[in-house]
Amino acid sequence: MSDARQPQTDDEELKVSIDISLYPLRGDYMPAVADFITRISAYPDVVVLRNDLSTQLIGDFDTIMDLLKIEIRASWQTWGKGVFVIKFLSGDLQGLKDL
Repeated sequence: MSDARQPQTDDEELKVSIDISLYPLRGDYMPAVADFITRISAYPDVVVLRNDLSTQLIGDFDTIMDLLKIEIRASWQTWGKGVFVIKFLSGDLQGLKDL
């Protein structure tokens, strides 16, 4: 008896939840963090949830990967060096807190 899941086809949307934190390597870090959050919040197909420790993005895998490529580059080009810590989880985990 196997509970193996079938891989998704290219036609299916792959949902992803990510947790991201930005640590700018500069004393005045808040403008860089606020700018990054403002820019990622402008993507209409991505849910952005913020808290004091990190930001969560929920949406289509390809959309979020494209967004990250653009916005991480923009952050480094605008604000200089910074460390991004990112955790990727398959699926929309918004309801996980209710378990």
